Amino acid sequence: MERSLKDRVYHFVLEDIFQGNITSGDILNEKALVEKYRCSKSPVREALMALCAEGVLRNIPRYGYEVIRYSKDDIYDMLAFRFILERGVLLECGKDLSAEDFRDLEKINADCSENETDAMTHWRHNTEFHLRLISVCHNSYIIEQLESCMGRLKRAYAQYYWKKEKEILFSMDTAHHVDIVSALHKGDVEQAVKFLEEDLKDFGEYSGYRNNLHFPK
Repeated sequence: MERSLKDRVYHFVLEDIFQGNITSGDILNEKALVEKYRCSKSPVREALMALCAEGVLRNIPRYGYEVIRYSKDDIYDMLAFRFILERGVLLECGKDLSAEDFRDLEKINADCSENETDAMTHWRHNTEFHLRLISVCHNSYIIEQLESCMGRLKRAYAQYYWKKEKEILFSMDTAHHVDIVSALHKGDVEQAVKFLEEDLKDFGEYSGYRNNLHFPK
């Protein structure tokens, strides 16, 4: 189905953020976006308000819409949420993976390895892996929550990646994906959870901070 104008503007703005064309702290205004996307003010305003509702932008009356910056603590909170969610699924359903599940995860791992130098492609495959991993729970609400969190982390990833900010150094290593799948193949869910924790810590190797990043047990 063809996207509405509002949805098209919404995705254009997000893509500009992911590609580093728009960065945290930048101010967007309706007039400039109307001219850029050659559409009326109404879909632009609707798209901007939707992005505000999702925590991508902040509306500053009579000034514009600021692209929200994620702090290190914001990222830690999101990673901790992911660990609780994904760990819970693995502990509950980790022994239920089928041969098809393992084939899909191994294929995604191969795709990750082939695109280690392409940041956004890497992130897409990383997201695909984790969503496919927890799909074993067959719970659409859990999957939606992880997908939403991964979307926010993608914006954080873009923010720090394109600005080359030194307090967070991103790893493109997905070796722990292989370790997670291998442990699950052996039926060792506890070991898979340990590799999951290491994988999430690799999201942003916090300079002078990573060793203090502890997830709840």
